[in-house]
Amino acid sequence: MISFASILALLAAYLFGSIPTAVWLGQSFYGVDVREFGSGNAGATNTFRVLGPKAGVAVMVIDITKGWTATNLAYFIGVSVTGPESSILFINYQLILGVIAVLGHLFPLFAGFRGGKGVATLFGMVLAIHFGAAMICVGVFILVLLTTRYVSLSSISAGFAFPFSLSFVFHTSVKSILLYGICICTLILITHQKNIERLLKGRESKVNLFRKK
Repeated sequence: MISFASILALLAAYLFGSIPTAVWLGQSFYGVDVREFGSGNAGATNTFRVLGPKAGVAVMVIDITKGWTATNLAYFIGVSVTGPESSILFINYQLILGVIAVLGHLFPLFAGFRGGKGVATLFGMVLAIHFGAAMICVGVFILVLLTTRYVSLSSISAGFAFPFSLSFVFHTSVKSILLYGICICTLILITHQKNIERLLKGRESKVNLFRKK
C-alpha cells in the first residue's frame, strides 16, 4: 500500500534531482548558461570544460549529494515487515527513490526539462546503497581518467564496474540491486551514445585536469 509518506518522498526525490546545479551556478556566478556552450550538457563535465575546475567540482559534489540525499529518503518512509524481507524492502525503496532523483536530473522541472546525463547523481545513489561498490567505481573512474583523460570513457567504465563488483567482489544476492546495476550500464550507454560515437571516431574531447579558470 502506498502511504502519504511514500508519495512525499517520491516527490521530494524528484525535486532534489531537478535542482539544475550547473545551470544555476553558471548563471549566478558566471553569467553563463552552460547548456549554450561546450557539449550543451547541464552536468559537471561540461561545467568543468566551460567554467573551469572550481565550478566543475562544485557541480559534481552537489549533484552527488542530490542522489545520496534522495536515496536516503527511504529512512523516512518506514518498513512494515521484519527480518530479511525488511532489508530487501528498504533497499528497493532506496532504488526507487534514487531512480526518481536521476530522472529529475535528466528532466529537471526547474530548467525546462533540459538536464545532464545523471552520472554524478547516479553515483550519489550508488554511494547510499553500497559504499564498497561505489569506492570501486571511483577507483575505476580515476584510473581511466588519468590514463585517457576522457571523462565519458571514465564514466562508462565506472558504470560497468558497479554490477561486476557487486557480483564478483561482494557476491551480492539481492536481485533488485543486480538488476539496477545492469540498468545503470544501459542508461549510461544511452546517455553517452554521442560520446561513444566520437570515441570510436577519435573525435572525443579530452579534459585538461590542471587547467585553471
